[in-house]
Amino acid sequence: MQITPEDIDQLLPQTQCGLCGQGGCLPYAEAIIFEKAPINLCPPGGVKTLQALGTLLQQDPTPYLTEMAAKEKPLQLAVIRENECIGCTKCIQACPVDAIVGSAKQMHTVITDQCTGCELCIPPCPVDCIDLITAATTEMTTTQKDLARQRFQQREQRLKKEKTAKEATLQTQTRVKKQAYVQEAITRSRLLRATEKQQDLLQMAQEADQEAYSDD
Repeated sequence: MQITPEDIDQLLPQTQCGLCGQGGCLPYAEAIIFEKAPINLCPPGGVKTLQALGTLLQQDPTPYLTEMAAKEKPLQLAVIRENECIGCTKCIQACPVDAIVGSAKQMHTVITDQCTGCELCIPPCPVDCIDLITAATTEMTTTQKDLARQRFQQREQRLKKEKTAKEATLQTQTRVKKQAYVQEAITRSRLLRATEKQQDLLQMAQEADQEAYSDD
């Protein structure tokens, strides 16, 4: 049976943290399949995920067990100290599963049931008002993982559409600017030709006047 990235993704913790060096759990699964990435790059998954990946891929996880046991991370949740939040929206932009809500210059808050503890919201916070707390459970439930996977994919699709729309708008603006530049150039050229024609006519009239004056 051919193993797919989706098969591997089912075993990953869905924190979407990027600690593996990829952009999320599915990208890591794709890297394992297509780029032969090692199976020991997921600290949130810990030893349990390492062993599951080893079984699925028929790779011996033994050489990685000690290292993984030392670096595996417990399930955590982000909490915003809301009275210190300045509403900059940087944490909202960083969250890979859209688990933070709020608007510009307004207080933000984390939706606890949707937070994966990825820690990506912490570095961009300019006032350091986000804490990580250890979750009550050691790992997300299957339902929570499915939701995190779904929200991650929805966010990726939304960002892709926004990027495409932004690029289309930029292309339109560039095209309009080029058209305006060409039109201005044409207008300047026509004005220049008209001015030169007027000057030629004026010179011809002056020369005619001089000849008439000479004849007199």
